[in-house]
Amino acid sequence: MHIPYAGSGPYCYANSFAMMFGANAPSIGVVEFATSSAFGMQLVGGTLPFFDPYGWTPEASFNDALAALGWRSEMLRNDDPQAALLALSTALADGPVWIGPVEMGYLSHQPGMTGPIGADHYLIVAEIDDHSVLMHDPQGYPYARLPISLFLKAWQAETVDYASPFTMRSGFRQIERKSERDIILSAMPAARRWLAMENAVHVPPGTIGNGEAAEALAEVIERGMDDDLRGHLIHFAVRVGSRRAADAATCMIKAGYDRAAQILDRQARLIGALQYPLVIRDDATAAAGLRSLAPTYGDLLHVLSSR
Repeated sequence: MHIPYAGSGPYCYANSFAMMFGANAPSIGVVEFATSSAFGMQLVGGTLPFFDPYGWTPEASFNDALAALGWRSEMLRNDDPQAALLALSTALADGPVWIGPVEMGYLSHQPGMTGPIGADHYLIVAEIDDHSVLMHDPQGYPYARLPISLFLKAWQAETVDYASPFTMRSGFRQIERKSERDIILSAMPAARRWLAMENAVHVPPGTIGNGEAAEALAEVIERGMDDDLRGHLIHFAVRVGSRRAADAATCMIKAGYDRAAQILDRQARLIGALQYPLVIRDDATAAAGLRSLAPTYGDLLHVLSSR
C-alpha cells in the first residue's frame, strides 16, 4: 500500500514556485513531479550521488515544468551585481521575485551557515531596501532578512556548479488552468526522456546513471566513503530522493499509472531505507539496498515506454 508523504524536506524550488503561483498552486508534490526530478539516479563525475536523472539539474527542467503546470515566467540573468540589484528592484514593483540558484552557505540567517558549501538553493524575495532583502526562504524561514552584501554573494552562486550568476524569474502568469491529473499527464513525456537518459547536456566526464549509478555507489560505500559523502547522503540526497519517489508514486496513482506507481513506491522505500544504516555506518546494509534499487530504473522505463 502506498502512503502519501506530507512533511518537511528540501523542496526549495517546488515550494518557491508554489509561493509564486499563489492561490492557483497545485500540491507541492505535483510541482516537484513536473520537474521530472524523480525519474532516475546519477553519480556525477562518478563520485557524487543524486537520486535524480542522469545529467539533470533543476534549471534544466524548469521551462518544461512550467509548461506542464500551465504557467510562464520571464527569466533574467546578469553578470553585474549592481545591474542585478536594479533589475530586482524594478521587478519587485509588480510583486515578489523568484531567485536562484543561490549558494546556501551565504544565507547566514540559517544557523551554521558561515560561508560557501557548494549547495544550491531557491527562494522568494519580497522587498529590498538600501541595507537588506526581505525574503521567504522555504528552508523554514518566512520573512527572513539578510544584508545585501551576503545576499549578493549567495546570488552570484560562484560555488554552485551548474549556476549562472544573478538568475531570477518574474512576471509569472497562468496561461492554462489544469487539473492535477492533466499536469501529471503533460509532464510524462519529459519524465520518460529523463529516465531514458535522453535529455542530458553538458554532463561532467565520468557521470553514470540509473542502475549503473546505484551499483557503482554501492561499491564506493563498500570500499569506504569519507565523511563528506556520508554527510551529503544523510543530510540531503537520501531525504530528497525518497520524497521525490514517494510523491511521484502519488502522482502516478492520480493519473492511473498503477504499475509505475508500484515501482516508484518501491524506489521510495528502498531509498528511504538507506538513511538509518548510513547514519549508524552499517555500510554493508546500505550497499545491499542500493543493489536492490538498481534494477528498478529499467523496470520503470519499461513500464512507461509500454504506455
